Amino acid sequence: LFNAPRSIPHPESDDDTTNANTNVNAAIDDHSGRHLLLGPLLTSFRAFSRHFPPSLLGEAIGSSEEIRAAHNSFGRADDAFLHDPTSRRRRDRREGEDEDVFHFVAFVPHGEDGCLYELDGLKAGPVRVGRYRDGGDGAENRNSQTESNSAYAKETLTWLHLAKTAIQTRLSHYPPAEIKFNLLAVTQDRRTYLSSHLDSLVAMGLEESDPAMLHVREELLAEENKRELWQVENERRRWNYLPFCVELLRSLAGSGKLE
Repeated sequence: LFNAPRSIPHPESDDDTTNANTNVNAAIDDHSGRHLLLGPLLTSFRAFSRHFPPSLLGEAIGSSEEIRAAHNSFGRADDAFLHDPTSRRRRDRREGEDEDVFHFVAFVPHGEDGCLYELDGLKAGPVRVGRYRDGGDGAENRNSQTESNSAYAKETLTWLHLAKTAIQTRLSHYPPAEIKFNLLAVTQDRRTYLSSHLDSLVAMGLEESDPAMLHVREELLAEENKRELWQVENERRRWNYLPFCVELLRSLAGSGKLE
């Protein structure tokens, strides 16, 4: 179970998303051929750090330029005057006053012992939430000829239900109107599944005009269009609109339209 306590006190160096992603190969598999595979960066990183103690895993994540760049790529640029060292409010925030700590907490199933774990970089180690499988070794159970796909799918739903209960319990400690939460799931890129399915249909000898082929291509095109929209949204979110807003207010004030 890969778990890296946070070693760098910056929200953009959040280790918990890396904890979740790096456990993908070992923990998540829907048993229907749609496996979640790590990319080359995290695959290499996990192989490099597999024998590190937890205390060094956080340091290794913080020292990775590629991982840091990926985390920081969604950060919004701030103006210099927002970081005025003479500002009492900024100084108080640096001293830990009136500042919320936002970070990800990962819930990961561990196939070897059939338990669900909470991975929080602010804690010393993994926290076992509960057991979703009774006894037996996870790897042996998955490879057994007697275990059906439906049974494994039911097991997957069981750990998801366990994680759902843990999340709901945590949220219940906050007011109902609280919105400072994001819920994310690590899933396979649907384009990977659709491309594989398309290759299977081609191997079966189906024509391009076949309804099944057309349907898969339409879904694949929709996924590509969706990611183009995401790219535009991400650019807008990262863009710093503050200088524009300041200049607009100055212009309106200069023309007397704010009176």
